[in-house]
Amino acid sequence: MNVLKVPARTIAIFVLPCLLLYIGTVFVPILVSFYTATLDWNGIGDAKFIGLANFHTLLFEDNNFWPSVKRTLMYSVFSMIEIPFCLLFAILLNRYVRKGNRLVTIYFVPVILSNVILGQLWKTIYNPTSMGGMLNGILIQLGLENWTHSWLTEPATAMYALYFVSLWQYFGYHLLIQFTGVQNIPDEIYEAAKIDGADGFKADRYITFPMIVPIFKISIVLAFIGSLQAFELVMVMTGGGPAHATDTIATHMYNMSFLSQKYGYGSAIATFLVVFCLAVTVVINFIFNKIERKVT
Repeated sequence: MNVLKVPARTIAIFVLPCLLLYIGTVFVPILVSFYTATLDWNGIGDAKFIGLANFHTLLFEDNNFWPSVKRTLMYSVFSMIEIPFCLLFAILLNRYVRKGNRLVTIYFVPVILSNVILGQLWKTIYNPTSMGGMLNGILIQLGLENWTHSWLTEPATAMYALYFVSLWQYFGYHLLIQFTGVQNIPDEIYEAAKIDGADGFKADRYITFPMIVPIFKISIVLAFIGSLQAFELVMVMTGGGPAHATDTIATHMYNMSFLSQKYGYGSAIATFLVVFCLAVTVVINFIFNKIERKVT
């Protein structure tokens, strides 16, 4: 096999612009945010250096911060719960449905729609009966009046209503990832396994699942990290209310930065979110690397 030998200087010339762009759009803002987190600043006037006081307030004095972290983690957990079902659905589509990619395309449609549009749509569906809410209307027609709620204005139901919308929206996204992974497994492996008596879900256990682990990990990481940054859907549907009952880390950061004009404090929340995302990614990679070594 012929190997194209390219001087290191040539590689650097092509890589350097993208590397500088990546550093400028990712790492520099993170460093600036960390610096801003050490300031008492409203984003406009003079800034006062206060060291780690914002982080102390964040971790020990803010009554809304840790509940928002808990809700964000729950958001992430619910987002990951659907991925095994996406994998199972992808296997069934690949095995029993001709041209299953058409169905996958249909399921993917909510992903490409704006979060603002989806938020307004589901906000209308969740409206109280007096405002023509479709969900409550269906429950009444089924004789389940006791099940009706003001879904987005009751603290007990508001967050679960958001969880459901997020699951519905990103089902097609993770289905596409899993379906692509399943399709990329060579048919010859299944044919050889069938000769040895491994067919159907038995083949999935010993072939599909072990070979799909790297793809499964991608979905898990994307679901977890994406949910940690949940913002648009929450802001459109509830704005973090009622009484901060649906605040996530991202919405709490927005409220502190722009509504309360505590820009330095909002940067402290942003810094926490970045560090938390990195830590979670490292943990997930560690777990799946152990799983990959075990199944291979």
